Amino acid sequence: MKKTVFALFSALVIVACTSSSPVKVMSYNIRYGTADDGQYSWPNRQDAAAEMILDQRPVVFGIQEGLRFQLDFLVEKCPMYNYVGVGREDGEARGEHMAVFYDTTRVALQDWGTYWLSETPDEPSKGWDAACKRTATWALLHDVKADKYFYFVDTHLDHVGAEAREKGLALVVERIGAMNPENYPMILLGDFNVFPDDPCLNGLRAVMTDAREVADVTSNESTYHGYGTEEKAPIDYIFYSGFSRCSEFARVTKPYLECPYVSDHYPVTAVLSY
Repeated sequence: MKKTVFALFSALVIVACTSSSPVKVMSYNIRYGTADDGQYSWPNRQDAAAEMILDQRPVVFGIQEGLRFQLDFLVEKCPMYNYVGVGREDGEARGEHMAVFYDTTRVALQDWGTYWLSETPDEPSKGWDAACKRTATWALLHDVKADKYFYFVDTHLDHVGAEAREKGLALVVERIGAMNPENYPMILLGDFNVFPDDPCLNGLRAVMTDAREVADVTSNESTYHGYGTEEKAPIDYIFYSGFSRCSEFARVTKPYLECPYVSDHYPVTAVLSY
């Protein structure tokens, strides 16, 4: 009898510890570090960007439009993080990185990769009617605190080509299904460059949940703002599957180090429970 009670108690402790270990994730379109944005050019907001990450402290976050020197700067200023990802132009260091940053004190990297949103996804290439090469970076992570594995995928759909957005996202959905035979929890996020009613999201909505739509506390406001000059409907997203709950979906709008904007997009965050 004592052994049974002890076993039940141990099981309850494990469940309690797991359920009390939410995973905060973030999508952050960082804006190219070489863009001439005047007072909001990268050197004028880089310290604020690092301070925002330290304040928000996501377990994992995905960056879009990141150039290698920006990513390395964030690792220098936020040393608890490491990242994976390659440049979209050459599969090494040139051009935009779909970078997956992870908190090394909380999760351990198991595997990762990058592919291109094109007809030839395993080599640097531009797909369909896209204006630019576009990529997705995925990572398999072990949450050491909760002893759980999950996948994390970061992407940036084309800003011009409707066919490229539709077929590129369909490719991501196809690969998400194929890469996860263990049925681990999955997170897909990024700048999709479409509003929530765009039909290109239909296939994704059939297999994953939009955190914005189901969170206990949420925001339906614009995520792109052009440094305060242009408010549009949301175009940055966090989707998930295999988690039991999303307690919060939020925009990060507050200033850091007296810099009102850390990018021309507001970062978005979600808090997920196993």
